[in-house]
Amino acid sequence: MSTSAPAGFDEALRVVADVAGWMTDAQARMLWDCAAAVPRGGRIVEIGSFHGRSAIVLARAAAEGVEVITIDPHAGNDRGPQEIEGNADEGELDHQTFLANLERAGVRDRIHHVRAGSQDTPPEAVAGPIDLLYIDGAHRYRPARDDIKAWGARVAADGTMLIHDSFCSVGVTGAIATQLVTSRNVGYIDRVGSLARYRRQSMRSRDRWRSAGRQLAQFPWFVRSVLVKVLLVLRLKPLTRLLGYRSDEWPY
Repeated sequence: MSTSAPAGFDEALRVVADVAGWMTDAQARMLWDCAAAVPRGGRIVEIGSFHGRSAIVLARAAAEGVEVITIDPHAGNDRGPQEIEGNADEGELDHQTFLANLERAGVRDRIHHVRAGSQDTPPEAVAGPIDLLYIDGAHRYRPARDDIKAWGARVAADGTMLIHDSFCSVGVTGAIATQLVTSRNVGYIDRVGSLARYRRQSMRSRDRWRSAGRQLAQFPWFVRSVLVKVLLVLRLKPLTRLLGYRSDEWPY
């Protein structure tokens, strides 16, 4: 992955600076680079959009002729850290904010938005293989597992799957453990914070075990992240410094 800032990336960061969401600048760069690598005629699918922070980066990076599809029910639940429950009014406000942010960023016409849960999305809404799949939906184990299993199977050969809150959220990490650690056709590449990158590819036994080992090596970071969250919930923020965590924000 390139280390120099690509043309337009800094502008994309400026555009999303005031858009609510959980995505670091470094994670935005990974999204940008992966989206920019999708060839003309390809397809990008995002599961979980909230207010559009990541969707805007993906759409601005994608080449002309690349289809960008975002999927989010905006139902008011699973909105963010410690916000599993919600109501329809909150969901509708999220949806209108999402559309307004896309319009303001100049990407409203680049994105086809499906307002539905990822497992309730009709098959015809996403026709054909996916070149880049970004999963940032509900972080509980079962929905995260279902997203990885069902949508991951639709990623094209040599396509990329990005998963947010990997080795950070208990539910997402559990889903990764059951679906990807010993996968025969999805290999772990790397991560930026909690944003993990995978590639769909046929793997020999040696490559499978290498991928598994690299994922298992992330679990100490997972344990640290969980401990940080527990301390933050207990309002013991000073103790997070003992774990080397200097931010006041929820880890992601």
